[in-house]
Amino acid sequence: MKEIYFNADAGYLEGVVRGYRDGLITKPQYSNLTQCETMDDLKLQLATTDYAPFLQNEPSPISTSTLSARCTDALVAEFQYLQQNSAEPISKFLEYITYGYMIDNVVLLITGTLHERDTHDLLEKCHPLGFFDTMPALCVATTVQDLYNTVMVDSPLAGYFRECLSAEDLNELNIEIIRNTLYKAYLEDFYNYCMACGEPTASIMSEILNFESDRRTVNITINSFGTELSKDDRSKLYPRLGNMYPEAQTRLARVDDMDQVKAILEQYSEYKTMLLGVNLNASSGGVGGNELSLEDRFFIKEVDLNKEAFEQQFHLGVFYAWLRLKEQEIRNIVWVAECISQQQKDKINNYTPIY
Repeated sequence: MKEIYFNADAGYLEGVVRGYRDGLITKPQYSNLTQCETMDDLKLQLATTDYAPFLQNEPSPISTSTLSARCTDALVAEFQYLQQNSAEPISKFLEYITYGYMIDNVVLLITGTLHERDTHDLLEKCHPLGFFDTMPALCVATTVQDLYNTVMVDSPLAGYFRECLSAEDLNELNIEIIRNTLYKAYLEDFYNYCMACGEPTASIMSEILNFESDRRTVNITINSFGTELSKDDRSKLYPRLGNMYPEAQTRLARVDDMDQVKAILEQYSEYKTMLLGVNLNASSGGVGGNELSLEDRFFIKEVDLNKEAFEQQFHLGVFYAWLRLKEQEIRNIVWVAECISQQQKDKINNYTPIY
């Protein structure tokens, strides 16, 4: 099916998001950021970027947490501008993007309810892009059963809950299982929606979402080592898509260590190259370090895929790709800020470059 939605208004929004992409921090700007000695120096350097309006009223010295929050505010403002000016099918595509954030927010509220915390306070910790109109109603729930019933009725995620979970599943031992179960349903649903959009959105988003599925499959496998999660339950959390679906997923469900994971990944050309120089036992430390972790390589691969999305025109993928690149940029800024504030300048170049 050929896409026909790119009228003048849609073309305008694609131009807007490409402009956002052009505002991403460049290599020379990163070089200036990494030369900063104090957080005030960093704030001054960021005044030359698109983050300037969001930082100008912050008193000095600015903390890393405040810096992260203001950078996120910039991302949210740009995304909400796209939402406010979009019509179908762009508006629906943007709505799908927010579902991942909604899942994290709802899981946070479930965790708070289980621990008998004031969920009203937790609302402030929820990601703004995952906020939906009826979310404050979830804070009224005093039991997990009440919360489940409210989500089932008044949440955009109701279909995923209805399909995958029962109230009995909502317990502290299952928190990460709940998150992964919901995200599996979401990824499969989002993939099907993108395929129905026709070309070139279908092929571009297929590559991106297949990679995301593979990454989640590998991470679920690794994170299950040494836990009580059975191998059969592990396999049920894998999204039913991706380059490794179904053959490699079947094998990953049975592995017991990182060497076996690596052996399976090396059978796929795109991942074999990605694994070169990777220390599977290293924690994430960024590109500039002496050793790359598997997570580092996944971030690099994700950046490359999202940059490639901008090489074609007239498709929805640029909206998703820009958001992911912006999130990586914020991670980079926070990493630099943490190194400065903790006086760990020897690690300051350990970020994932974009442009």
